Amino acid sequence: MTNRSSNMEVPQAKEAMNRFKMEVASELGVNLKDGYNGDLTSREAGSIGGEMVRQMIKRQEESMK
Repeated sequence: MTNRSSNMEVPQAKEAMNRFKMEVASELGVNLKDGYNGDLTSREAGSIGGEMVRQMIKRQEESMK
């Protein structure tokens, strides 16, 4: 059995995460499309992931208040 970090514990969460990723990319002005995105720079891809993490942490902190 392979332990891959890209596997989701809850399969239904995958679509929600994809929508969230597209939303963040749009906010950042990064041209993210469904399917292959190998034409993105590392900086662009990293900015999407970083912003997703920032927003998730912010939402979690707000829910803990």
